[in-house]
Amino acid sequence: QNQQALSKSFHLPTYFSSGIAFPDWAYKPESSPGSRQIQLWHFILELLQKEEYHGVIAWQGDYGEFVIKDPDEVARLWGIRKCKPHMNYDKLSRALRYYYNKRILHKTKGKRFTYKFNFSKVVLVNYPLLDMASSPFLLAQNHFNGGAATPDCSPVTPEVRRK
Repeated sequence: QNQQALSKSFHLPTYFSSGIAFPDWAYKPESSPGSRQIQLWHFILELLQKEEYHGVIAWQGDYGEFVIKDPDEVARLWGIRKCKPHMNYDKLSRALRYYYNKRILHKTKGKRFTYKFNFSKVVLVNYPLLDMASSPFLLAQNHFNGGAATPDCSPVTPEVRRK
């Protein structure tokens, strides 16, 4: 059943031309009122999806690789989302390093502020019972690779972004 849901939600967004394709759930909708429960990696995917943030963070290079062009701005936006006004890139990068052991993403060696998602692991985090061998998402990736609710702060919107 999870597999059918994933198949129905699989799509090829505008990033298809650069070899990027994600299921709809990867772009989790902005948190609903009353919830700040968003993972940093979901937030990063949100920013990567929105054209207005391409000057701040963007896809580059290999499948799943992205570069943080303006680390201070990404940290500021994350701080707004999480109601943490003192957020900075040092704190944000510590949170990113937490994902290394979980194999959700890793740092790209030799490239400053550049990381790469492991989308096979991201699928497993969201759909632990999914049969990955027949997942359309995994097939696409192989093809291209050769708690409690708390009050919400403002979601990141273009109005929040600095000009």
